[in-house]
Amino acid sequence: MFDKIWLIPLMPLLGVLINGLLGSRIEKFNKSIIHWIACGAVFISFVLTCIIFVEMLGLEPEQRLYEFTCFNWISSGVLKTYVAYQVDPLSMFMCMFVTGVGFLIHVYSIGYMAHDEGKYYRYFTYLNLFMFSMLNLILANNYLLMFLGWEGVGLCSYLLIGFWFSKEENAIAGKKAFITNRIGDFCFIIGMLMLFCGLGEHGVWSFRFAEIFPSVHLLTPATITIICLLFFAGCTAKSAQIPLFIWLPDAMAGPTPVSALIHAATMVTSGIYMVARSNILFSLSPTALMVVAWTGALTALLAASIGLAQNDIKKVLAYSTVSQLGYMFLGLGVGAYAAGMFHVLTHAFFKALLFMGAGSVIHAMSGEQDMRNMGGLRTKTPITFWTMAIATIAIAGLPPFAGFFSKDEILWKTFSSGNVLLWGVGAVAAGLTAFYMSRLIFMTFFNKSRASDEVKHHIHESPKTMTLPLIILAGLSMIGGFLNVPHALKYVGFLGEEKVHHFLDPVMGLGPDKILHKAGSAHGSEGHGVHAAAQHHSMALEYGLMLLSIAIALAGIYVAYLMYMKNRDWPEKLSSRFAAIHKIIFNKWYVDEIYAFLFVRPFHALSNFFWKGIDIPIIDGIVNSIPRIIGWSSNVLKYIQSGHVQNYAVSIVLGTLFFLIYYFLRIIP
Repeated sequence: MFDKIWLIPLMPLLGVLINGLLGSRIEKFNKSIIHWIACGAVFISFVLTCIIFVEMLGLEPEQRLYEFTCFNWISSGVLKTYVAYQVDPLSMFMCMFVTGVGFLIHVYSIGYMAHDEGKYYRYFTYLNLFMFSMLNLILANNYLLMFLGWEGVGLCSYLLIGFWFSKEENAIAGKKAFITNRIGDFCFIIGMLMLFCGLGEHGVWSFRFAEIFPSVHLLTPATITIICLLFFAGCTAKSAQIPLFIWLPDAMAGPTPVSALIHAATMVTSGIYMVARSNILFSLSPTALMVVAWTGALTALLAASIGLAQNDIKKVLAYSTVSQLGYMFLGLGVGAYAAGMFHVLTHAFFKALLFMGAGSVIHAMSGEQDMRNMGGLRTKTPITFWTMAIATIAIAGLPPFAGFFSKDEILWKTFSSGNVLLWGVGAVAAGLTAFYMSRLIFMTFFNKSRASDEVKHHIHESPKTMTLPLIILAGLSMIGGFLNVPHALKYVGFLGEEKVHHFLDPVMGLGPDKILHKAGSAHGSEGHGVHAAAQHHSMALEYGLMLLSIAIALAGIYVAYLMYMKNRDWPEKLSSRFAAIHKIIFNKWYVDEIYAFLFVRPFHALSNFFWKGIDIPIIDGIVNSIPRIIGWSSNVLKYIQSGHVQNYAVSIVLGTLFFLIYYFLRIIP
């Protein structure tokens, strides 16, 4: 089945072509055909992925690599690039949850978008295009095809975030996402070209992973660091890290299923995947890994602090995503690539569940998103409540739910690699996460309803097309962590310990320190950085940190309980007492305002100068002057062609006299 890998991205593409070209006619005939085509295409991709995944598990680890070439794409001089896909543990690991979670989001969309007349086929066309782009990104066997998918998910985010573009704020949010990602994409392109040309000097003219990675040690350390930093700059935009995270919270302008797709299964995981795929390259640059780790840790802390004061239920979840992505980069930055990727998996489960649960709440509340106007939904929407409660426990990091295993492993790997300060930042962010997510649950589902009487009258549980995906994802959020039980808890792992680690070993098993040791002779010395070799610690220390992590999560939940259940006047008192701090956090540290002052307004002023000072008076002036001159000349010359013979005769006589006078004046001395 490996040679059928091309069918996985092809299925969503067929959905795009059918619904995109014929959707308006199909929608008029039978609207349900639209979602059957879209959901069916992704479901077939998921089934094919499962078959190939199972077949790969039957092979020895060293045999789990297969490349299938579809056709020659670009052939120019030394550059030969193909549309080719790669089957290996990392690509199939990503493909499994992208297609699986993506399918559930497609199904959920049927109920959520049921009343959106006239846009139904367009919505599902964009959703399928998103899946096609993401699958190209993760299955590509070369950087150029990966970049095609990279750009594709950026385009789809613009189309879907601004889906309801009749509202100006939605259109602005879509443009903000598109422009911010263009900055990162430019850095990715430069890094890709540097890698191509740098290896070309050593005779390796290729974008293909299988040719690049065995040769990257031939590059100088400085070149590798610059390439890695350029790649990571692309990741900070795509995966919403400091300083380019500003687009993701505004992405809430799109339909809620889109938010779930962007935050859980596609788009924002692209940067994580790219660093993990390029792990050999990053492992040769301790400086780049240090930047990755600190950027991730600080982003996790910054976003978590902003989430404390947000009242829009989707905005809370948006900043939660930014924070969790920071955790993933923290894991990657300390060289724990498999741990970072495992958190991508568990996060896909509980974050998709949280966003779709939020969509169910908004659906029940007739479009209301402000948590201050909610409350009391626990009994009226029981399925939504229990599934979101499970997801909240998972993201808070309490055992035995999925988030505990993945988040705790990142914290342990960070501490055991000697980066205690980074661990402290991550631990604080974990406590804040537990607090603001519990705050969301208490404000939304408990106490008396604060909704208007009209909204109260319409509160109801969502249809089965929306609640069934919630139940499935809740189950995965509960048991998903057991896929990678750490050695310290091996007795609770019914599938064995560290299964994800062992599975990803063929792609990421070499590890940064072994790679540095292998390349040490080429570089002259081994680097030392944030990913220093893991020190040998006692099992007691690992258990102690694990218990401390659980205690931090419980403390966050308990403080939220005290403030939003037992003593509900505390939030107002604290915000009044610490008004300055609350204002800063509520206004998201004024990051948008700072960027507007430093970049947006100067560029607007510069654009206005070129428009009003150069474009209109000079460029338009020159262009518009030409027809004016021609018109004036025509008005003057039209009198010569009057149509009167006597006028022509007079002109001939006068002309003859003029030339005779001129002639005599020339010959008379």
